[in-house]
Amino acid sequence: MKRSLLLCVVMSAFASTSAFAQADLAKAKNCMACHAVANKLVGPSYKDVAAKYAGQKAAEDKLVQKVMKGGAGVWGPVPMPANPQVSEAEARSLVKWVMAQK
Repeated sequence: MKRSLLLCVVMSAFASTSAFAQADLAKAKNCMACHAVANKLVGPSYKDVAAKYAGQKAAEDKLVQKVMKGGAGVWGPVPMPANPQVSEAEARSLVKWVMAQK
């Protein structure tokens, strides 16, 4: 019983540390200048993005490309600029984090 409880505590600490790391990456890559987790800023909230693309098989790959190359027209007239400072691995990590926002 104690081992199970300890395992749960360790796993939740790891999960929350990972979430903090992704939020820090989003800040470091300047994503938070236009996006927030729960509220629309210049661009949609991460929760809205997660809801819009939930259950779509190709969503992750599509969003990774949008993070890196930019896009327009999906969320209104304001385009998302390209982010050449974000590697593909970083973009994939950020997209996985965004898709986990609910």
